[in-house]
Formats: sequence, C-alpha cells, structure tokens
Amino acid sequence: LTEIDGVGAKKSVFCIAATNMPDLIDPALMRPGRLDQLVYLPLPDLASRLMIFKSCTRKSPLGDDVDLDALAERTEGFSGADITEVCQRSAKLAIRQYIFDSESGIPAAASCREIGLTHFEAAMLTARKSVSAADVKKFERFRKSIQIANPI
Repeated sequence: LTEIDGVGAKKSVFCIAATNMPDLIDPALMRPGRLDQLVYLPLPDLASRLMIFKSCTRKSPLGDDVDLDALAERTEGFSGADITEVCQRSAKLAIRQYIFDSESGIPAAASCREIGLTHFEAAMLTARKSVSAADVKKFERFRKSIQIANPI
C-alpha cells in the first residue's frame, strides 16, 4: 500500500489488477485512490472465443481442415488462457509429428508443416476448463454485489 500511495506524483499512471479470487481482495486496497473500480469480465462468449483462436493462430500455418469457428463452439466455458493452451499444445503436437516423421525418414509433405485438425483434436483430449461451474456462480454473485454497491 505504501508503494501505491507513493505513485501520486505521476498523474498519467494507472494500475490494472486481475484476480480469480475477488472476495479475497484486501479492503484497504479498495479505498478511493487505490484499486477503487471493479470490473467483472465473464468467460469469453462464442465471438470472443473465435477472436482468441484467431489471435493465437494468426502467425501459425493452419491446415485447410482446421475450422476455428467449430473449435470456438466446442470450447464453451473455456477461459482465454484455456484456449491459448489448446492452440499452443496443437502447435507443439504438429512440431513433434514433423520431427518424428523427419527422423523416421518419412518424406515431409507440405501438410506436415501445418497445424491440422488432428493436432487440435489431440490437444482437445487433454484440454480442461480451468474455471469450474461453481466458480462461475461465485463470480456472478460477486458481479451482482459490485453492481449494487457501485452502479455505473
């Protein structure tokens, strides 16, 4: 708190904090002039999940069989971090396949250099939602409580 109080000299500085345990925020941090604004960000909806998939794969070579719209539909209840993990895992699986094929003497077809649907399917097998249904309900209750306390 002393560090936050010392920031007063810089008028254009602001601080953004994020937590998945808003009920455990120290009330001293919530006083005016500190972290006094609460904004609830729910899990991403379908359009947001699609944007996350597009963002995470924008520099990756995707196979023609990859349908990001379908993947976004399959990831209901996933957080942005969960979707990012699926994308990273699928890329790693594609790289492993390419290395294995190269070491095995299998000719490397152009499709082996792309992240295909099979890589996403395999990544989805181990993917999990990091936010439970109970947590979502808790966050919704918290959202309602901050709306009552601080209507914007």
